[in-house]
Amino acid sequence: MTEHAIEGSRVAAFFDLDKTVIAKSSTLAFSRPFFQEGLINRRAVLKSAYAQFVFMLAGADADQMDRMRSHITALCEGWDVEQVRSIVDETLHDIVDPLVYKEATQLITDHKTEGHDVVVVSASGEELVAPISDMVGATHSVGTRMVVSDGRYSGDVDFYCAGENKAVAVKQLAEEHEYDLARCYAYSDSITDLPLLEAVGHPTAVNPDRALRKVATQRGWPVLTFSDPVSLRARIPRPSGTAVAVTAIGLGAATAAGVAWYGLRRRRRS
Repeated sequence: MTEHAIEGSRVAAFFDLDKTVIAKSSTLAFSRPFFQEGLINRRAVLKSAYAQFVFMLAGADADQMDRMRSHITALCEGWDVEQVRSIVDETLHDIVDPLVYKEATQLITDHKTEGHDVVVVSASGEELVAPISDMVGATHSVGTRMVVSDGRYSGDVDFYCAGENKAVAVKQLAEEHEYDLARCYAYSDSITDLPLLEAVGHPTAVNPDRALRKVATQRGWPVLTFSDPVSLRARIPRPSGTAVAVTAIGLGAATAAGVAWYGLRRRRRS
């Protein structure tokens, strides 16, 4: 627990997204529909596939995340925000529904039964993080925010929700919603989310990369393995098109996903 824990009366469970709630990078999962709609070219699709391969093997470190973020912010410059939201609206459930871990949905249900808020905190873009969070029944969500100018992404980042910034976001939420961070929970797969895990009293490693597993073992943190992606259709009602359209893309995973989302946003500029 950090020295600057926010004292409050409520409890929240903070979840990373990729490889914690869903079985792959949320952003990279959308590479096909974005290619089909002209947002990215075939080369970008291949790069995304390779990034996903690397991510699934080991995850990206902080330096890799920064390089990917730079590449993707440049790639998404000029994308039309409404077009992106429309694509996500039309494809969200078909793409994400089969990827959600059954174990994660059960854990989320358990926390809500205990009266805890559930918050998804992801490096993925907030346009994707929000609708996925709604799908799994989260109370709140925080994602990376891109700068928008005249209805298009400018290529600049307003808030990159990764690394230390996840802890910043969690502490802000604690102030807004009166969470007692000493009683709160956090779940992640990546060592890049160590600041997030250290910000709460009950950190847990889920499908941890090698570095996080080592830290969890040294500190006696619980380690969970999620391995059973299962469809939500039969258990979670589909949100309205309007609700989903309000948000859209995302990058997740405290690694490759954090940058991949931006790579998905290179809308044709003509």
